[in-house]
Amino acid sequence: MKKNFELEIVLLQLAEDNPAAIEELFNYYYPRLYHFSKTFLKLDEGIEDILQEVFIKIWQNRNRIKTTATFNAFIFTITRNLLINELRSRLNNQKVKDKVGKLAIPVEYSFIEQSEYHDLKEKVDRAISDLPVRQKEIFNLSRMSGYSHKEIAEKLNITTKAVEFHIAKATVLLRKKLLNFELA
Repeated sequence: MKKNFELEIVLLQLAEDNPAAIEELFNYYYPRLYHFSKTFLKLDEGIEDILQEVFIKIWQNRNRIKTTATFNAFIFTITRNLLINELRSRLNNQKVKDKVGKLAIPVEYSFIEQSEYHDLKEKVDRAISDLPVRQKEIFNLSRMSGYSHKEIAEKLNITTKAVEFHIAKATVLLRKKLLNFELA
């Protein structure tokens, strides 16, 4: 496919205010940007609005686009920035919801909730501490520190399959242990 040559022509048409050019860019980039956005947000909700905004920004800045060499980075940077703004918005909304929820709960219930949470956390911590050493290490890196399977594998110099195996075994053991605590 002659995408560089075609992109150059489309960008020239875009600079000449040709609306068909934005449609061609949309048709070419939309699937890639959608996949990129989905890996970022993990949900389909809101992606179409963000991608519409991306192409609006491209149309608004069409006279500033001078080269095909940086266009790919340009369009993905716009998308990434809008995705980050969306994530921030979602986090802020969740924080507001949590604050309102906590304010709506009477103080007596909040104390009970905190007490139950501490009991539960203590039981979960105890169950995790009873795991075999390697499983505990891998489980903590994954669930407590937020490392991906690949990052854990690189950090511990093992395969990602080994990481998956240890996490699966740890999860099974924790479920059994927490069933004894009547938590699972």
